[in-house]
Amino acid sequence: MIKVLLVDDHAVVRAGLRLLLETASGLATVGEAADGVDAVRQCHAVRPDVVLMDLHLPVMDGVAATERIVAELPGTKVLALSTFDLEEQVVAALRAGASGFLPKDVSPEELIDGIRIVHRGEAAVAPRLLVGLIGTFVRPSRSRAVTVPAELAALSERERQVLELIARGLSNQEIAGETGLAVSTVKNRVSDLFTKLRLRDRAQAVIVAYEAGLVTPGDR
Repeated sequence: MIKVLLVDDHAVVRAGLRLLLETASGLATVGEAADGVDAVRQCHAVRPDVVLMDLHLPVMDGVAATERIVAELPGTKVLALSTFDLEEQVVAALRAGASGFLPKDVSPEELIDGIRIVHRGEAAVAPRLLVGLIGTFVRPSRSRAVTVPAELAALSERERQVLELIARGLSNQEIAGETGLAVSTVKNRVSDLFTKLRLRDRAQAVIVAYEAGLVTPGDR
């Protein structure tokens, strides 16, 4: 059973999400919060597997709450929700440790799938959408200091290629077709890459690749 905490400042939205999750097999709502401070408190109290996190919250916004939750409860995944498909707060949430984001107008099936994907440790963002989103807001570091893992320079040529393909929005299956590797080998390469760069998921991998200048907006 996947335990889910609902975080939204609108009671009617939380009620709708709760009713939706009640119809889904293997999901259970274990708590609700209307602001970021209460979300952090509830996470410590009920230890959810996944937090559905609205980004626009009073007292403490969803980005700050996400950062606190991920830092203090590494076993809890955060799936950010937003009214808008493209906005800087979404990228900020991914930087803060969210495992993905979905617009609030997604279908019930997509939302339930997103929760399950995040629970598995994957990024619940369609690869093409992720690249478009980050390509809009993230730029190579030139005038500001950005933390890019020092281990990046130590990657092998193949690992660097895999990172670039991830950042271009390719799935493991597509990376396998591009490189001639077996899908199982690609999965292992991606896992090793995340470990070396201390990344949680593909979302953070795309951010690192863009900020390091390995890929630029428009690359495919």
